[in-house]
Amino acid sequence: MSTTDNSTLSESGSLKIALIGYGKMGKAIEEIALQRNHTAVLKIDINNTDSFNKENLQQCDVAIEFTGPHSAVENILKCLDAGIPVVSGSTGWLEQWEIIKNKCETLNGALLYASNFSVGVNIFFELNKKLVQLMSRQPEYEVSLEEIHHTKKKDAPSGTAITLAEQILDNNPVKKKWINDIAKYPNELSIISKRIDPAPGTHSVKYSSAIDDIEIIHTAHSRTGFATGAVLAAEFLHRKKGIYNMKNVLGL
Repeated sequence: MSTTDNSTLSESGSLKIALIGYGKMGKAIEEIALQRNHTAVLKIDINNTDSFNKENLQQCDVAIEFTGPHSAVENILKCLDAGIPVVSGSTGWLEQWEIIKNKCETLNGALLYASNFSVGVNIFFELNKKLVQLMSRQPEYEVSLEEIHHTKKKDAPSGTAITLAEQILDNNPVKKKWINDIAKYPNELSIISKRIDPAPGTHSVKYSSAIDDIEIIHTAHSRTGFATGAVLAAEFLHRKKGIYNMKNVLGL
């Protein structure tokens, strides 16, 4: 579902943004937003949840939601009910995707979800899809994933690792499911999760054989790439209706 009225930003080029989640990521998003001439007019964290209401949301052009798997669905629904386009980067809640999808369609709302907003990671996704297509005809190679994040990350494996894994499952005739452990059976795809401070995020996909290894790796150096992508997504979603992802934003 995706429609647009072909509108752009206001003449000033600025957006009034609601930041739902004002931890390290929220502050990084605000910094990029200010650099791009936008304003965070509503900033919600655990200390001011009373301010997270319809009246305040409707003073905003778009919401950017980065919280956690246990609060994301309620937060997104609240934004949709207020008629505010919402960009969500929370992971670990996609078992409830149909609830969000149906709500967005019913209300003719606007939602952009991504497991990772980094421009580099989204290019990495495209490389992963191409590599698995090439390697699917090479049964002597065993594929596995590894992801490393800081110790405060609330979900494991990461949403990015799950996206990479699902791309592999879609194109590998042997692998039928991913597990967050060392694979014990040929049909299992191993994802190893490590939590090490201060790592902002490293993802690797490795194909190993008796002869050689082939590996692709993405390493984030800071939160800036994620924050920039989230603001680009907000700019893209402004005055649109429908459900989108970062492929739409980046034209991939």
